[in-house]
Amino acid sequence: MDNNIFRHFAEITTKEIAPGFFSKLIHTDSNTINFIEVAAGCALGTHSHVHEQMSFVIEGKFQLTVNGTAQILDSGMFAVIPSDAPHSGLAITDCKLIDIFTPARDDYK
Repeated sequence: MDNNIFRHFAEITTKEIAPGFFSKLIHTDSNTINFIEVAAGCALGTHSHVHEQMSFVIEGKFQLTVNGTAQILDSGMFAVIPSDAPHSGLAITDCKLIDIFTPARDDYK
């Protein structure tokens, strides 16, 4: 198996990127993909970054607030967060999320 192309997801170390937000991160030259598990009630305060972010809810309900507008996302919903837009989040239930950041997030490496 070519380990530069094919890899095992189970071998990715889980990192707690914020209290209650447990991530498996994959980095390429141009983006970062963040597979996140979040316990109900955990929140991430308002912040912004230069990265464009796409957020997908795989399981559960997650309240995402972008530019002051709140929306509860469930499986089947996603959001595209522009660069430098203030945003925050709250896990309404236990959640599984996928975030994709462009460009890659050096601070998560």
